[in-house]
Formats: sequence, structure tokens, C-alpha cells
Amino acid sequence: DNALIIRVRRGPGHSVLTAAGEIDSATVTRLREQLFALAEEGRPVIADLDQVSFIDATGLGALAGAARRAAAHGASLHVVCARPQTRKLQLTELDRQLRLARTLAGAVHDM
Repeated sequence: DNALIIRVRRGPGHSVLTAAGEIDSATVTRLREQLFALAEEGRPVIADLDQVSFIDATGLGALAGAARRAAAHGASLHVVCARPQTRKLQLTELDRQLRLARTLAGAVHDM
């Protein structure tokens, strides 16, 4: 079962999207829709991917798109990923577009 669980909570001055499971072509649409909706609110968005066991190119693309959408609305996208499989974000060009943090507290601090 490649279910993706997405939870959203709004903190003071920012929103946090927590994803758990696998991000791939079967699940990425829900992730993209949620991230884009949050990005359009014009508040910083933290995508906490620590419970994501797998992310493929479609997921990376959704993150990049959400980062662009956030920037267009005067906001920013911060990605929390300490796990090795999500750290591969740094191997792509995405780490130039995204603000990466190892912890949620680190992401909040970096705003």
C-alpha cells in the first residue's frame, strides 16, 4: 500500500504540511494540490518530509513548483528532511530553490 498521509496545521505566521508514506506518481497530485493551496496563502510553508519513505522525480517536481508558487506570492517553502532518501534533494538542483532543514524547529528558525 503506497498510501500517502498528509496533515496540515497552521502555526503562528506559517503553515506546516506533514507527509508520511510514499510520494510518487500515484500520490503526488494530492501533495501538489495541498502545497500549492498553502503557497498561495502568502505565508511561509514548511513541508515536513521526515516520515516520507520514498520520493521520486514527480514529488521533487511538486516541491519545486510549490517553491515557485510560494515565491510568486511573497512566501517561501522550507523542506524538513533528515532521512537519507529525502536528502537526495541536495543532489538535484532543487536545493537552490528550496530551503532545506534537518528539523522542524530548524525550519522555523530559518524563516
